Amino acid sequence: MSLLRCLRPLQWLIPVLLLSACVSTAPEILYKDVTPPSSVSIQPLRNPDRPVVALVLGSGGIRGFAHIAVIKVLEAHHIPVDIVVGTSVGSVVGSLYAGGYTAADLEHLAVQLEESQIRDYSITRRGIIGGERLQDFVNRALENRDIEQLPRPFAAVATELDSGRMAVFNHGNTGVAVRASSSIPSIFNPVEINHITYVDGDLKNPVPASIARQMGADVVIAVDISQQPQDHPNASGLIDVLVQSIRIMRQSILGHELKEANVVIRPGISVSSFDFSPELKQTLFKAGEEAATAALPQIFEQLQKSALLKQTRAN
Repeated sequence: MSLLRCLRPLQWLIPVLLLSACVSTAPEILYKDVTPPSSVSIQPLRNPDRPVVALVLGSGGIRGFAHIAVIKVLEAHHIPVDIVVGTSVGSVVGSLYAGGYTAADLEHLAVQLEESQIRDYSITRRGIIGGERLQDFVNRALENRDIEQLPRPFAAVATELDSGRMAVFNHGNTGVAVRASSSIPSIFNPVEINHITYVDGDLKNPVPASIARQMGADVVIAVDISQQPQDHPNASGLIDVLVQSIRIMRQSILGHELKEANVVIRPGISVSSFDFSPELKQTLFKAGEEAATAALPQIFEQLQKSALLKQTRAN
């Protein structure tokens, strides 16, 4: 059993425990041999012939395997995706998809994926996972291409820890950007980039549909894999109450952000496990496929509406 799985019931107490622990502070990470990820002025993508479609993949930990099944359904029905935006695990899947991986490629990679390939345990005062292994996994998979070199425009969302501002990485080292976007506080060590500390984008924007709009999307398909508050109606213990409270606060952020989406796909997922078992992966694939299939009529309707609007404006 992995260390993280053992600590999962106490994950929300980890900050308190680590503050009292006599362990070293993680040193600042200086990326001298790569281009640090950054945010440059967004140039909206334009396509005069058809609507520009964006796929926005939300945060949600292990439930991110469902994103792959959504992509599979979109590909099977020849729905083009021009822009990809992701937060946390959504940035992991999104970066690979933007880098040219097909749904079949992603599924094969996911089936073979072991926890040890992306998690490097390094207990410090700021987290229990270093994050370098995830960063290297992404960079190897993408042959060390920077974000601006990927076939599809891509952005990863992170959070500036000190200011609380949202950071949108659309330039520079892809693996570092994904690592910053995925650095769950108290679990992953925060990432230092140019003297700014970044943590998981989930804190600020779990499903960043508004960023897709800024990147030029006419039709935004958002995938929300978060757990709904009603999924845990019997919160009674200290940890249960705290986690449920965080979920409720998160829903207010989502409610505002998802207004920017034309279609919201919500796989029916309630698991919060860190299990990488084949059985759980298949369960998540199935949930993603079913939710995406159910959303197809709405997707085609929105594409048609957007195409007619674009044609009207052109005339």
